[in-house]
Amino acid sequence: MRAHYRAEGLTEPELAAEPYAQFARWFKEAAASGIHEPNAMVVSTADAAGRPSSRTVLLKAFDDRGFVFFTNYTSRKGRELAENPHLSLLFPWHPLARQVIVTGTAARIGRDETAAYFRSRPHGSQLGAWASDQSTPLASRAELEDSYAALAARYPEGEQVPAPPHWGGYRVTAETVEFWQGRENRLHDRLRYVRAASGWTVERLAP
Repeated sequence: MRAHYRAEGLTEPELAAEPYAQFARWFKEAAASGIHEPNAMVVSTADAAGRPSSRTVLLKAFDDRGFVFFTNYTSRKGRELAENPHLSLLFPWHPLARQVIVTGTAARIGRDETAAYFRSRPHGSQLGAWASDQSTPLASRAELEDSYAALAARYPEGEQVPAPPHWGGYRVTAETVEFWQGRENRLHDRLRYVRAASGWTVERLAP
């Protein structure tokens, strides 16, 4: 169970001046390649005692301010981020032999931004955000489906569903962003942007 990478390399001169622009390049190439859900990322958090947890979440926006995703604030990741805002993001673009690894801190976005995104979600997903008390134990599947059915009756298709107060977005401000390109003989290219007082520095890491 070992793949032999034969991709072209990644060199310092071809990098963008800052990591968000470089991410935009790679994200565009990942989307064009046909990778299923190139915006899927592994979000890893830790509680106040340092106990980690990970899950796959969809990236919904990014710019030079950071990476944005949405979730239930009372979920496990929401509770952990309230205790410890440090986290990592991992984009595993295996067909391209590429990874992007982000470390940084997360902060809640404004309610206006959350509401605007919530309005763009499919009706069923809007109801699901209300129906699921994310990360809490359920007595049965029927309990979840009954909650959804009650909400569907209250907010039929075409009726505006308000954004739940316990649900919203986080923006991840990057401290480091590593671009990993698989190479032959396990001599991978690893170029990492590190935030500095005057902008960003780039360092090459041993594979």
